[in-house]
Amino acid sequence: MDTIGLEELLGRDRYGAERDAIRRRVIEHKRTRRVRVGDRISLLFEDRATVWYQTQEMLWVEHITDLDAIRAELDVYGALLPGGSELSATLLIEMTEQDQIRAELGRLRGLDRHVWLDVAGDRVAGVFETGRESESKLSAVQYVRFPLDPATRARVVAGAPLAIVIDHPAYRCSAPVPETVRASLATELGDGEASLTALRRVRDG
Repeated sequence: MDTIGLEELLGRDRYGAERDAIRRRVIEHKRTRRVRVGDRISLLFEDRATVWYQTQEMLWVEHITDLDAIRAELDVYGALLPGGSELSATLLIEMTEQDQIRAELGRLRGLDRHVWLDVAGDRVAGVFETGRESESKLSAVQYVRFPLDPATRARVVAGAPLAIVIDHPAYRCSAPVPETVRASLATELGDGEASLTALRRVRDG
C-alpha cells in the first residue's frame, strides 16, 4: 500500500474546522476494521484512512507545522500501513482495573507467539513488531502483521471466513471476523484503490 503523501494532509485551519465531522466518519469507518477477541483484546486493521487520521491528530495535538517534522510523522505512522500481500493491525490490550494492569500485562508476556489469523481453517501466524516486550513488561499496544501467500490472499479476496485466534496460556480465545470487517479486508486486498477511496470518504465526507 502506498504511503500517505504530504499533499493528502489537510492544513491546520481546515482540519480544525472539520475535525468533529472527520472524527465521526472515522469512528464509523473503524467499525468496519475492528475485531474484539474476548474481553480484553481488540485488533484494529489499519488502512490509509486510519493511518491518515492518526497522523492528522498528532499534528493537531502537538501543534506540528514544520514541514520536516510533518514528514517525520508521516514516516512514523506510515510504517503501520500493510504491504500489498498482508494485513496490518494495531492490537490493544484493554483494561480498566488500574491496580491489575501491571500483573495482567506480565501474564500476557509472549503474546507475540500466540496470535493467528484463521482463513477458513488455515492459520497465518501474526508477526509482531519487535521491541514492545521486555523481560519485565509488555506494552498494551502491539503492532502485528499477517503475511499472506498468493493462495491465501486469493481465498480472502474470494470471501473465505476469517477469525482471530489467540492461544496464549493466559488468554485462550477466538472470535470470527465480523462480516463488515471481512468484506472491508477482502475489498482492500482485491482492489488497490479501495483504501484510497476510504481515505477520501473519511477526509472529505
